[in-house]
Amino acid sequence: MSKALNLTFIQLLLLFSIPSFASDPCNLLSGKVLSRGKAVPFATIQVSGNNIGTVADLQGHWVLSQLPKSKVRLKVQSVGYEPIEREIDCSSLQGDVIFELTPLRIVLNEVVITGSRYEVSRSEAPVIVNVLRPEMLKSAGAVCLSDGLSLTPGLRVENNCQNCGFQQVRINGLEGPYSQILIDSRPIISALSGVYGIEQIPLAMIDRVEVVRGGGSALYGSNAIAGTINIITREPLKNHAEATSGLSLIAGKVPDKNLGLNMTLVNEERTGGMSLFASTRNRGHWDANGDGFSEIGLIEAKSLGIRSYWKPETKGKLTATYHYIDEFRRGGNKFDLKPHETDITEQTDHKIHGGELVFDLFKPDGKGKSTVYTSAQQILRHSYYGAGQDPNAYGKTNDLTLVAGAQWYRQLENFSPLPVNLVAGAEWQHNEMHDQMPGYERDLNQHINIVGIYGQAELKHSRASLLLGMRADRHNLIAKPIISPRLTLLTNLNTGTQWRTSFSTGFRAPQAFDEDLHIIAVNGGVMLIRLHPGLRPEYSQSLSSSLETNTSIRNTPINAVAEIFYTRLQDVFVLETIESDASGNMIVERRNGSGARVMGLNLEQRAEIGSKTSIQSGLTLQRSRYFEPEVWSEDPEAELLHQLPKSPDIYGYANVNRILSPRWSQSMSLKYTGPMKALHFAGFIEKDQIKDTPAFLELDLRTSYSINLSGSWQLKLEAGVQNLLNSFQRDFDEGMFRDAGYMYGPMRPRTYFLGLKINNI
Repeated sequence: MSKALNLTFIQLLLLFSIPSFASDPCNLLSGKVLSRGKAVPFATIQVSGNNIGTVADLQGHWVLSQLPKSKVRLKVQSVGYEPIEREIDCSSLQGDVIFELTPLRIVLNEVVITGSRYEVSRSEAPVIVNVLRPEMLKSAGAVCLSDGLSLTPGLRVENNCQNCGFQQVRINGLEGPYSQILIDSRPIISALSGVYGIEQIPLAMIDRVEVVRGGGSALYGSNAIAGTINIITREPLKNHAEATSGLSLIAGKVPDKNLGLNMTLVNEERTGGMSLFASTRNRGHWDANGDGFSEIGLIEAKSLGIRSYWKPETKGKLTATYHYIDEFRRGGNKFDLKPHETDITEQTDHKIHGGELVFDLFKPDGKGKSTVYTSAQQILRHSYYGAGQDPNAYGKTNDLTLVAGAQWYRQLENFSPLPVNLVAGAEWQHNEMHDQMPGYERDLNQHINIVGIYGQAELKHSRASLLLGMRADRHNLIAKPIISPRLTLLTNLNTGTQWRTSFSTGFRAPQAFDEDLHIIAVNGGVMLIRLHPGLRPEYSQSLSSSLETNTSIRNTPINAVAEIFYTRLQDVFVLETIESDASGNMIVERRNGSGARVMGLNLEQRAEIGSKTSIQSGLTLQRSRYFEPEVWSEDPEAELLHQLPKSPDIYGYANVNRILSPRWSQSMSLKYTGPMKALHFAGFIEKDQIKDTPAFLELDLRTSYSINLSGSWQLKLEAGVQNLLNSFQRDFDEGMFRDAGYMYGPMRPRTYFLGLKINNI
């Protein structure tokens, strides 16, 4: 099968690489990019429909040569400005071409891809797409991706283990395995890499993160039930260099040190370029209650990567990426001893290699693109999950994920009766995972093969657009093909007000997920998760409707969104404790429950007060309930579970950024997490119980100061504090009989941080 697949891709590459020729070339174009009469340095000028482009210099001047035809359409964009497009006729042009950019008060029209699988202005996207950029992450003192995802409406990140720091991101109340995490739109994040993945991805790797709430299986296949998180890596656009360094003190004591490097290089003809990144992180372990056992584990990590492109001709682009992550983490007690000499240790050593090869062929008229791609990621993990000085708790895991596919996109403006955007594609996903822990008689050998085909058509009108889509997946663990339809309607009610409605379906296959590959220490032993032999697929139906408005009050632009959502889960996966083995380890089985429903309201708001203050906030009100109470404990006296655990009915955030002067800036973030239900297993406590947790309010403060150095270099110094109110869990278990999974609320206690960045501007 692999030989046939490789042959197909070679044929497609040869087909797409056949060059096209156009007559009447335009030999030279030049001009300037301005905003309010002042030069805009380093703006990008791109010819629509092919790869010809350039970057303006420090004075805003730009030059393009050897254009393919006399009439071209140029797109000009720069960070912080509204992008514009204009058609230029060289035959009648006299003098320079001047582009006047309008500063963005609120970023609404940036280009996004996740909601439709093709590039589109955010205001024209069929679903709400939230964009999280590194600037927002850094304003909260974030070190990695997981630190800042909570600054997105409907998202909440939680820590699920006191020992190793296993994390999950929840979208609209649903736990991590219900969300699809992508890298550059590819489903390369496997169940194993999902265990610690959102904390392993460094900021140095990220250009932006796009988040789509609601079912996405019609686009991205299995698991995209709660939503999709798409990590877009940095694209080389101009010559740039940046170095960052940071130090955090957890609880004012334990250091968390990080270093990041970024460099982008682009040739003068813009036919080739590359982005390079590297980072290191060293975090100590922290004991919250003085019992000698960690609540935040040790991390030693380093990563590096490259993203490069080459344009063999004006309508083709070849992109190659590679990343390597090496991470060691450990939690428990007696860190100076070997794992099997301690009371509890959870330790993992990951070596991750990943990469992608993509070829894009653009239509000459700029109205379409064909893409073929292949991605791969391999993870080698050595682990120890054990308690009671167990010498047999060592394990190793080999995980290989392969993705290959092709996609065709075309805009048909003269299609009758309405213009239409068409997308069609096919994708193959393969995962081989071999997880071995001989001491627990565990030998999980999982092979997953998914072949999917998808298509969608978006009918466009000046007042509305209707998108119809469908994906068919053949999953080797499911007897019948899965059909996932999608329907969205975008209506422009008036200038600045849009109404979106979306219906979609999703599914999860009966396979091992990230939490199944993480083993928690409980009651002096460990918790092992296994799959019920008759486990059936889980299905979902999702409905959402949102109203977005853009208005101005006293010259203050405001963007506001109100979204209602409803998701119904059939044959929902639940975990039930069934027995303890001869070694005292707890056996938990993944079974099908009666079903569940999640419904609620997302509110989000953005405003720009003058030119120096920006405000952003989000609030989620929801209910997540099982159709029937679920058994979760082997104790017959334990309370039944009525709602999804660790799913609060209310949570939200607010972020304020203020420019005090050309050099000084400040930011403040608030995060609120309402009460929820947390499962607490016996060991330190006498009996299994469901805990009603308190509410938490976190306050983060940050200030920065910029110093202009020689030439175009700048130094930025920053300092701040995370969780100033020290709103943190107070009732951790103690000792070797603790339930390490009994953890909820904020990710860390009060933490102070310092940082610096040096870059060319």
